[in-house]
Order: sequence, then C-alpha cells, then structure tokens
Amino acid sequence: MRTHLYSKLAWEGIRKNKRLYIPYILTGSLMVMMYYILSFLSVSPALSRMKGGATLSLLLPLGCGVIAVFSLIFLFYTNSFLVRQRNKEFGLYNILGMDKRNIRKIMLWENGMIAAASILSGLGIGAVLSKLAEVGLLNILGLGVDYQLSIDVGSLSKTAVLYVGIYFCLLVNSILRVQCLNPLELLQSSRVGEKPPKANWLPALIGIVLLGFAYYLAVSIEAPLTALIWFFIAVIMVIIATYLLFGTGSVVLCRVLQKNKNYYYKANHFVSVSSMVYRMKRNGAGLASICILSTMVLVMISSTASLYIGAEDSLRERYPYSMEMRIGFDDLEEYTEENFAVLRALGEDIPTKYGEREYRSASTSGLLQNGNLITSNNNQVNVGINIYDSLCEVLICSLEDYNQFEGKAETLNEGECLIYCDGMECRFEQFTIDGEFPLMVKKVLDDFLLTDSAALASVVPCVYIVVNNLEEYAAPLLTRVNDSGYPVGTLYWQYAFQTELSTDENVDIMQELKEELRKFSMEEEVFGSYSIECQDALRSEFFEMYGGLFFLGIMLSVVFLFAAVLIIYYKQISEGYEDQARFEIMQKVGMTKREIKRSVNSQILTVFFLPLVFAGIHLAFAFPIVFRLLQLFFMRNLGLMILVTVGCFLVFGVFYAIVYKLTAGAYYTIVSGSGEK
Repeated sequence: MRTHLYSKLAWEGIRKNKRLYIPYILTGSLMVMMYYILSFLSVSPALSRMKGGATLSLLLPLGCGVIAVFSLIFLFYTNSFLVRQRNKEFGLYNILGMDKRNIRKIMLWENGMIAAASILSGLGIGAVLSKLAEVGLLNILGLGVDYQLSIDVGSLSKTAVLYVGIYFCLLVNSILRVQCLNPLELLQSSRVGEKPPKANWLPALIGIVLLGFAYYLAVSIEAPLTALIWFFIAVIMVIIATYLLFGTGSVVLCRVLQKNKNYYYKANHFVSVSSMVYRMKRNGAGLASICILSTMVLVMISSTASLYIGAEDSLRERYPYSMEMRIGFDDLEEYTEENFAVLRALGEDIPTKYGEREYRSASTSGLLQNGNLITSNNNQVNVGINIYDSLCEVLICSLEDYNQFEGKAETLNEGECLIYCDGMECRFEQFTIDGEFPLMVKKVLDDFLLTDSAALASVVPCVYIVVNNLEEYAAPLLTRVNDSGYPVGTLYWQYAFQTELSTDENVDIMQELKEELRKFSMEEEVFGSYSIECQDALRSEFFEMYGGLFFLGIMLSVVFLFAAVLIIYYKQISEGYEDQARFEIMQKVGMTKREIKRSVNSQILTVFFLPLVFAGIHLAFAFPIVFRLLQLFFMRNLGLMILVTVGCFLVFGVFYAIVYKLTAGAYYTIVSGSGEK
C-alpha cells in the first residue's frame, strides 16, 4: 500500500507539473536519442565500406563524448530548477507528517519514472531514426544507401548504462538538496527572491580582461597550428568572462534603468525592472548560458557548413593538378637529368595530358627565428612559449625554375636569395641554417605560383627560398643529420599535369604509375621515396571527411539548440511563477490585461537581445581564429565562409525570435492568471 502511495504521489506530482516535466523529459529523451544515433553510426557497417570511414570512426565517438558530458551538466542544471519548483510541495508533505525518508521515496519514484520515460523513449526513437540518420549521412557523403533497418545491441546497452548512471546522480543531487532544508524553507523556497545585489566591479573587471585577451588571441594569431593550440584556452576564457559580465552587467543595467526616472516610472517598465532586480544572479547566469549555447551552435554549424560547401575548392587548393608525382632523392649523384627523363617517360602515353609542370626543390624544416632556421635541439635558443609560432617548412628552389614558371627575369648574385613566406611574416635580411650557409635576402616576393603541394598539406607555415644553384646550396643539407639521425634535407623532383579523363580513368592511371614507380625503385634504387597524388582518387575522401564533420556539426547543434530553448522556456516559466503574485496585486489596484502584456513585453525586450547580440559579437571575434583552424583543412575561401557565417546568424536570429515569442506567451499566461500551474 505504501509503495502504491509513493508511486501515486510521484505520478500526481509529475502530472500536475507537466508544464515543467514534459520539456524536461523530451530534452532527456533527445539527448539519449542523439547519443545512441552517434554510437550506432560509429559502429555502422556502412563506415567500413567508405574510404573516409576511418576518419568518421574517430569523429563520431568524439561527438558521443561531447553529448555525454553536456548531458550530465545540462540535466543537472535543469533538474536543480525542477527541485526548486517542487520544494513547496515537499515542504507541505513534511508538515503533514511525512519525514525526509518518505520524501526520498517519492523522489525515487519520480526520478525513476522520468528516467524510464526519457531513456526508453530516447532509445526507441533513436532505434527508429538511426537508420534515417545513416541514410542522411550517406546522402551527404554522396554514397549508396542500404535501407535495411538494423539495431546495434552494444550501442543500446552502452547508452542505457550511461544515462541510468546520469539519472542516478541527479537523484542523489535532488535528495541532498531537499535534505538540507527544513519544512518552512521548503514551503517558501519557490517564492524567495534574491537580495537586491550590489554592483560588484571586481568580477566585471576580471570578465572584461578575460574577454579582451580572448578576443585579442582570436584576431592576432596568424599560424593555424598556433590557433589550434590557443583556441580551447580562448573558448574557456570567453565562457568564464560571459558568466561574469552577464552577472554583473545585469545588475548594472537594472540600476541604470531604475535611475532613469523617465523610463522606470512607467506602468510597463516599473513592474518588470523591479522584478528583475531580485533575481539578477540567476537571470544573469541563464542569459549567459543562452549566449554561450547560441555561440556554440553558430560556430559549429557555420564552420562545418563552410567546409562542406567549399569541399571542392579545398580539394583543388590541396591538389591543384589532376596528377602529381613527387620523387625524393637522398643522394645528389642520383639527382640527374637522366633519371628525370626516365621518370618523365612513365607518363608519356597518357592521353589528353596538358598544363604540365616540372620543378626541382630541396626540403627542410625547423624553427625559424630572426632568419635562422634551427634544425637541431642542440642549437635551439630563445624558444620559449612561442615555439609553435616559429615552426615552419623551408622549400628551396632554383632561380631557373622560378623564372621559367613565373615568367620573370630575376637575377641573383652570389650569396643572394629571393624569399616568399606563406603563413608567416618575413622580417629578416639574412637567411641561415643553424647559423651557417648565409644568404642575403635580395627581395621578399609578394606572390609565389611555384608552390609545393606537399607543403600545402602541412599544418605549419612554409618559407620558399629561391637560390642560383639548387644542388650546390642543398648538398650540405644531405650530409647533416638532425637529432633523430635523419638527413636535415631531402631533394625532390616533381612532375604534375592536368587531364581531361574521367574519374575512373585517372584512378587507373594513378595505379599504373604507382606500379611502374615501384618496379623502377626496386630495379634501379635511385630514389628514397615516391608518391603519386590523384585529385579524382582523393575527392571521395575529402567529401566523406567534410560531410562527416558537417553531419556531426548538425547533430551537436541540434542538442545545444534544444538546450538553449529549454533554458529560455524554464527562465520564462520560473519567472512567471515568481512574478505571478506581484501581477495579481497590480491587477487588484487597477492594472489591466493590456498593461500586463505591455509590461511583459518590456521585461522580455529589456534582456531579449542581450544573448543574441553577445553571441553575434563572440562569433565575429571568433571568426578569424576559426578561419585559421579551417585552413588546416585547406579551407582558404574567405568570401564563402563570411557568406555562410552571416547566413547562419540571420537564420538563427529568426529562430531565436520565434522561440522567445512563444515562451513569452507562456510567461504572460501565468502572470495574467489565464492558466493554471
């Protein structure tokens, strides 16, 4: 009988507070569903059939981890709100004779029902929609679709265990919160406001400093690798600064509005501003959470959409030719025109070949400081924290190849060079390698068409050095070894061309050239390494990787978007219940429904634009560092990314306005007395 009583009370509590619990259950169900779908896709047989499957197998579990951590944090956030709203009911039970042990049993039943509803519905919907998600992913990747429905038992059990653990933690947290309060505190907790806060300038100052430094990092970092290292630090600083500034800024805003007599002493402003003053801590935290979630959605969807839409441009940026052979030589004696001719002859029978490019180069790498390339740890000086700003690749090419390819007529004296820096600034007059082989910089080039395709794939900047005699300058680099015992430099011969052949024909030619090079390498042993890159062969991998990132961005954005919507909804509902008594009093002294609606609109519009405006500011300052990061994926189309980012912000702004309009209606219904709790 007692068990039946506890379960009945728990069910009645959920039913009577369905306005609060239904969105909570739906959100939990959504997170369970998303986690299962990503877990299902990460082990889907379809991944093993695609060329980029290995990359997606790494990305999708990462998305599962993000959703798991976010679910724990966000469900704790919303559960704390629900417990606070139910405290009055629990206090009444306590006064009527129930002790804390009985209340714990009711809470156990409530949490069990909510967990069961969320997990079972999430797994059920996830099992149904997982195939739809797989079809959507394969369509994004442009692959064939298998419509046979399947369920992965391992993913089901892993998801169920994870979320049972999360809801158990929520139960423990709820019990501890109620356990610490006496009956009177429980009865009054839902109506107790905050003390009028004082404007604390220290947190505001800390927030301004953190935000300013994060913005400075975002706009000042040039190297993509450095951007990758500092990005997450900047994100953490922005999150902390946002909470600090919204908390203190909300207080300052209300104080300013109260001091403005022309604004404050109006029917539609007086009630709204005076109500907000007594809940600024939670108000500021809620607004900050909405702002951060909105920024996360905008950054993720704009960056992944830019990658996916610009995938073809990125492919051509990384692989500008239909076919390219790159042969590495460790011995200068084998670096001869006779061997080049043999290698060149391998592609003589290729039809519709045009736009041929051939050039020689030497490659090395290290830390570039004040014009000195450091290739050995023994020679490192003044490395410090900016080591990643100094990392670079150095490509040395001949003046003859440069003039021929660029159509120039540059000349160099003995000991001089031309220089071009891609991804870093050239602010030195002399170039040396470990303090030796000095070259005076005659000219810093504004552009450089003779770029190396392998250097384009590097995550570090590249410096091109043009010298009179490539072999003479590169010879010492072949005999010097680095700390790992490998030669400091390598000689390369590259041969690239375009074709008008189909994708399958180009792939077949690539395979034939690889086989010919393998035979030639085994028979003659004249070179140390070789590679052949075919644009068509790598196109599918590009689209699968970028499509996978876009899909993951969509999935995570949906989760964060629903979280932001739920925070907005709960913010309106909780404030509605807190303000209900105040508006009832105002109605008794003559306030009309129309004036209530105007006051509601005033309160909403006072803070409505803040999260959206700050999210837009965060997005604008994050844009440079995000663009640097996307350069690691060969995304160089700045115009496309600007267009996509602006479009995403506008669409999100419309969606944001619709959500706030709908939730404002719920707030008005509560404070006007039109609806029941």
